[in-house]
Amino acid sequence: MSATHTHRPLPEGRQPVTTYRLQLTSELDFAAAKAVLPYLAHLGVTDVYLSPILQAAPGSTHGYDVVDHSRISAELGGRAAFEDFSRAAHEAGMSVLVDLVPNHMAVPTPAWHNRALWSVLKDGHDSPYAQWFDVDFGDDGLIMPVLGERIGEALGSGNLTVDTEVIEGEGNDPIAVLRYFDHVFPIRAGTEHLPLAELVDRQHYRLAYWKVADKELNYRRFFDVGTLAAVRVEIPEVFDATHALLLELFEAGFINAFRIDHPDGLADPQGYFARLWEATGGAYIVAEKILEGDEVLPSSWDVAGTTGYDAAWRIGGVQVDSHGQGDMARIMTELTGDLPGTLDEIIEASKREIIDGSLGAEMQRLAELAADICHDDIRLRDHTRAAILTCLRELVIGIDRYRAYVRPAPAGEPWPPMETDDRATLDRADERARRHLSTDQLQTLEVLLDLLSGAEAGSAGRTHEQRRAELAVRFQQVCGAVTAKGVEDTAYYRWSLLISLTEVGADPHSFGYHPDDLFAWAQRHGASHPVSMTLGTTHDTKRGEDVRARISVLSQDVVAWRTILQNHGHLLDGVHGRLKNIIWQILFGTLIESDPMTPERLAAFVTKSAREQKDVTSWTRVDEETEATTIAAAQAALADEDLQADLAALNQHLASGIRTAILASKAVQLSLVGVADIYQGSEVLRSSLVDPDNRRPVDFAGLSDLLTELDAGRRPATLDEEKLWITACLARLRRELPDPFLSGILAPLPTTTTLALAYTRGADEQVAVVAQRLGHRAEKRGGLRNHVVVLPERPVTDVLTGRSYPGGRTLLAELFAHYPVAVLKATEG
Repeated sequence: MSATHTHRPLPEGRQPVTTYRLQLTSELDFAAAKAVLPYLAHLGVTDVYLSPILQAAPGSTHGYDVVDHSRISAELGGRAAFEDFSRAAHEAGMSVLVDLVPNHMAVPTPAWHNRALWSVLKDGHDSPYAQWFDVDFGDDGLIMPVLGERIGEALGSGNLTVDTEVIEGEGNDPIAVLRYFDHVFPIRAGTEHLPLAELVDRQHYRLAYWKVADKELNYRRFFDVGTLAAVRVEIPEVFDATHALLLELFEAGFINAFRIDHPDGLADPQGYFARLWEATGGAYIVAEKILEGDEVLPSSWDVAGTTGYDAAWRIGGVQVDSHGQGDMARIMTELTGDLPGTLDEIIEASKREIIDGSLGAEMQRLAELAADICHDDIRLRDHTRAAILTCLRELVIGIDRYRAYVRPAPAGEPWPPMETDDRATLDRADERARRHLSTDQLQTLEVLLDLLSGAEAGSAGRTHEQRRAELAVRFQQVCGAVTAKGVEDTAYYRWSLLISLTEVGADPHSFGYHPDDLFAWAQRHGASHPVSMTLGTTHDTKRGEDVRARISVLSQDVVAWRTILQNHGHLLDGVHGRLKNIIWQILFGTLIESDPMTPERLAAFVTKSAREQKDVTSWTRVDEETEATTIAAAQAALADEDLQADLAALNQHLASGIRTAILASKAVQLSLVGVADIYQGSEVLRSSLVDPDNRRPVDFAGLSDLLTELDAGRRPATLDEEKLWITACLARLRRELPDPFLSGILAPLPTTTTLALAYTRGADEQVAVVAQRLGHRAEKRGGLRNHVVVLPERPVTDVLTGRSYPGGRTLLAELFAHYPVAVLKATEG
């Protein structure tokens, strides 16, 4: 880490205050985004936060499938349009933060769209891009599992042919290629006239049946996505080539800050951030780092902080009533058979399935590397391949976070000591692994732990061989992939206790989160990373912030919720229990009048949930009949008038809790720690579900008109309008007074009830935020009555209402007369 690094940008760098995330598409291109800028400035935004802008694969809807690092996306308008957008943003008083994807590139169809990959397919080891991709070429070359049939069948069916085509970047004349439907591959020089079977066998790649990928794939992927190949940015030349254009635009002032996608896939995240920090001269950089439970961001990373998942689940958890856990657990058990306390068992089983399934190839590659290391050392040779694979499986399953961070040194040099937290992570994995291993296997486990941590193992003088460093790094990368696919994309679709808790980066072991714990976390995080991000919704969240808030409110009256399920349970007869519990909660969570759920959107969500859950269908073993039956049942429930009437009645019954959860959570998210991010459209209510649903278009013109009306003095009349008003007031306050929010300093204020949380921001307590929690429970108790908060002894004005207060002991009922939150700014006199 740089000696001057304080997890803030250097003084000459841009410090964002409030970002607004725009998810760019062919419809929301740079020109369309430029048209949105006046509204964003009106809202109070200080920095526009763009999804990836480099050239992506054909038809990309998100930009994370980059094919060319040297071009700005043509579909978004190209470089000139981006620079025009950036100039307009700066003229409007806003800077530009761009999402950067260092970990992977697309394997597009056809492959020539990725020129680097095409070169590797064409020339193999001789390609100037051969070192770009994390490939074990072996005897077969790069395995391309794209065939819908086995290779023998493809050769015999006539579906695989030699053809000619003009390839971009290969001149203007047609060249010979291999074609399989829409897939096009280069032909190795000198093999063009061979018989088809021999020609196919002589290429620098191996065409294979798509199912081969799970067991024999020899390139590292983004998780288990075969169409995203990992890039080795740890190699300086690869870093330079893949970052040149974005850094050029940064130096020219068109880009001011960066968000880094999935750093846990990188071989050396710490080294990567140090290099980027140096290359940018100390820019504002945040990492999309998923922290598990109480895990903290490594202090050695040269970043300002995370993108905010660590804040999101804690803020949401404050609105979950812990008293409802037992009743929600009984509902889950009745519907699914899952028992309270079995989440860890579900996680373990899910990770085992992923290791034996979609990430089997990665696991085999890791085990083969470890086995070869042991075989080549006479002192380790008796540790068998079978034992090594078994022990590595148990260690990967036992890792309780994305990865530990072991940093091997260059060959021949001693490795730096492991951080205490990383050592503890491996120790916990060791403890869990031992429960599943025999006595002989325990000896192999001890050897592997030494190899993975850089300790002395085997013959003297071999500790720091390059292969051992590769093993340590590859192990960490596999751990991250297995956690992502096994926990977030499997177990979190199975554990249905309260699905607002099973979110990206969340900790569903906690049912509710106490304000005191939130304050303690915010103070620790503010001290270490004062300008880290907070968020409510992203392009990756499984459920948007409003849907999560609504579902969480069910915990405040589970008896009423159970009555709904008892009266209408027959509507989902025949649906798998875990899916049934998810669908019920989604039907309530998306009951938003201004953004109603549709049969088509619900069908897409149910399909994705069922396939991720992997109980009755999956992405690789699709059960069309079961999926169709489940979708039909869910859509019938959505259309059932009796059910919808009862859900509407429950919605009204819980209205105070819903309003409190949505508005208070938004206010806290915008004021708790550091830089606050607003995801596009989330300033009003959205019934957004998992991607691509959360990337739906936003009516920016309508939002702009509505905000103009509110600014003209019309009092907000709906929950949508209230949320927009609170968002705008806080964003504008942050723009006016950034220092308190960026200070990292938070001080809790005393309240006489746990149904409110209150705190000040900044050393001089210029801003105080008082928010209600568990609004339905408060309503059942007859309101907050004589409960008070003790404000600083100075006059304050609520920026939401314009009302003034003298400070000191103040009735919560007065503060919450208009909204379940007050945002108080210190005033003179």
